[in-house]
Amino acid sequence: MKPDYSKKATSQEIRERFDKDTERFSNLETGQQTTIDAPLTMELCTEAARYANPHATELLDIGCGAGNYTLKMLSKIPDLNCVLNDLSMPMLQKAKERVSPQTKGTVTLIQDDMRNLALPDNHFDIILAAATLHHLRDDNDWELMFTKIYKALKPGGSFWVSDLITHHSELITKLFEDKYSSYLETLGGAEYRQKVLDYVHYEDTPRSLNFQLALLVKVGFNEIDILHKNSCFAAFGAIK
Repeated sequence: MKPDYSKKATSQEIRERFDKDTERFSNLETGQQTTIDAPLTMELCTEAARYANPHATELLDIGCGAGNYTLKMLSKIPDLNCVLNDLSMPMLQKAKERVSPQTKGTVTLIQDDMRNLALPDNHFDIILAAATLHHLRDDNDWELMFTKIYKALKPGGSFWVSDLITHHSELITKLFEDKYSSYLETLGGAEYRQKVLDYVHYEDTPRSLNFQLALLVKVGFNEIDILHKNSCFAAFGAIK
């Protein structure tokens, strides 16, 4: 039976929530505090990109938010041409404000649902997607997005993901849900924990790490690696 996503948040609802939260997401400590090991996974994804593509010139940051990942990438590979995509224009404006002084390259903003991106073939050296793919809904969305990304990368280009994930076993799902709930409670108590879990349930439809690794293979990647996994979060990627 196919999952019913009709009661999940629309793109507009997600955009409206993020429109109101640009200041929080301009700071890794506050914007990504609900993501376990956020500083570590950002470091690993951008460092993996640097190792894979040390002479990169073209970067795409999907769901860029206020630009944290792009800024970290620029600290490792200077003067990239940066294409920043997000649903939220306030997020994009904040990202441009922060990113532009850090590169001599171009900074291009694309406000749109990532599923609508029309990307040039064989163009980008590095594509980053942090805490954004979990907004995709059915399997067709996921395959569409991974296919777009594969085609948009130059041969030898790389794609790096840091995101919320699910698990296949109900028992293991319960294990990591309990661990995540306990982690959230340490950040802000029971009320904060419930607030985060409620919007995750309403907005997000993550997939398992196994599903995403298999999908990378299906769309054409053959050099695929897991950088980190802790509880219901993982960092991983692939080289074309």
